[in-house]
Amino acid sequence: MLEEPQPFLDGPIPGQSLTPELGNRPWQNPPQYNTVEEALEYYIPRLVDPQIAPQLIDTMEMGIPLTTIANAMQVGGAMQGYHTIDVGMLVMPVLIEMMAYLAEQAGVEYTMGTEDDRMGDTGYSESTIAKVKQKIDSELEAMGMDASDLAQQSAPDTPAMPEETAMDNPEPTGLMARRA
Repeated sequence: MLEEPQPFLDGPIPGQSLTPELGNRPWQNPPQYNTVEEALEYYIPRLVDPQIAPQLIDTMEMGIPLTTIANAMQVGGAMQGYHTIDVGMLVMPVLIEMMAYLAEQAGVEYTMGTEDDRMGDTGYSESTIAKVKQKIDSELEAMGMDASDLAQQSAPDTPAMPEETAMDNPEPTGLMARRA
């Protein structure tokens, strides 16, 4: 038997987020930790917690950049009302260095997330460029050619561009055109 489609009215009412009393949300109250030092006293014990550290190391092994992990941690802390956004931004470099230290101690390769060597001047990763080159080589091979044959072929002659005509710069017409 076919189920009826769910109506689109299951979502929140527009403006509903503006109706709770002021101060009912964690980020609307004063932060628990006002300084960078206080925020670090909150984060560092959690980074070395025996239940959290292995999960953090597994995340680093998957190749997720440390900057991404630290950013998620500080945004979550700001949303929970632990600290302000600016304190979170100041804590991030310390969190990144702490996670790098943990990864080095565990013998795990990690990505900082600050390297731009993943992308060349083109803005594409090296693996993407290699895949495209491989596809081009296979297409040329299927046609019985190689890259040197392609370079020897000349482009067909293009006709010369005509002189500029009055049609290229027509006089403005219409209701809003100015008269000279």
